[in-house]
Amino acid sequence: MSAPSFELIGIGNPIMDLLAHVPESFLTTHVAGEKGGMVLVDDTDIEALVARLGTGYAMTPGGSAANAVLGATKLGLRTTFLGKIGGDVTARDYRANFIAAGGDGSRFKHTAVPNGRCLSLVTPDGQRTMRTHLGAAMTLSPDELTAADFAGARHAHIEGYLMFNPALAEKVAATARAAGCTISLELSSFEVVNVARDWILSQLRKGVQVVFANEDEVRALFQKDAPYDAHARQLASYGGIACVKIGKDGAWVAQGSELHRIEPVTVARVTDTTGAGDAWAGGFLYGHLRGYSLAGAGTLGSALGAECVQHLGPAIPDVHWLRLRALAQSLK
Repeated sequence: MSAPSFELIGIGNPIMDLLAHVPESFLTTHVAGEKGGMVLVDDTDIEALVARLGTGYAMTPGGSAANAVLGATKLGLRTTFLGKIGGDVTARDYRANFIAAGGDGSRFKHTAVPNGRCLSLVTPDGQRTMRTHLGAAMTLSPDELTAADFAGARHAHIEGYLMFNPALAEKVAATARAAGCTISLELSSFEVVNVARDWILSQLRKGVQVVFANEDEVRALFQKDAPYDAHARQLASYGGIACVKIGKDGAWVAQGSELHRIEPVTVARVTDTTGAGDAWAGGFLYGHLRGYSLAGAGTLGSALGAECVQHLGPAIPDVHWLRLRALAQSLK
């Protein structure tokens, strides 16, 4: 049997990130909702917040699944991405950046609607609060998806934010399975879990090979406080690999009777946590799809997550990838 054209296809919202450092008072004064989460808003809301920031923000391509896929791409996986981009310069820049990083750009779908944007507000503690307008990404319809979108792909990584559109999330998962892909699911945010808990549990029962959750998301999923190793075991009881990420305290990875504590990588200073969980997932997926042990894949995920938090935004600068690729090879 020939090797798949793509080891990994990401499915999610191709969003341009707007990144800004703000004081705590900016959130309490101008941003409704809880600190640390992601809330969908209108484009006018994004514009109002951007106006208050003035020129004090940076732009970088993002989106939960895309961040993870780009990390795995930089390590050497053959990747592509399925999502809808707009007809503006932001969309053209987004696709060009994905291709320049080594990914395949043939599976993007297109519309004339402006590209989606996510405003990520980073407080002095390094935590990010996100307000997102999906734009073009929101126009992706379940009817547009066919088995051809997944042709030649081995593994499909689905971001949790798709679950705000249950029909789309269901079509993505069903079509990926029908095309022969294994599946990983990133829960993405506790707000996602609060909205889509029943759907997530139904997917776990159908079979998800890898599920990624942080401490807030796994508590929301199981609706209880428990030690995180117990949460990891419960998540793995559905039959797949469970990755419970606990920030600066590392992670727990479980499968069957295996349970591994993944030690954190200590960093001198946390600049921004945007995309750190996605980077962790990208490192783990590279290791998993290349046949690494659970502990080895988790160690690589931890390294990418730790590198990510030292920079503004989800993208790890190019200068660091030679060292990270060398680490990946040493963990085989």
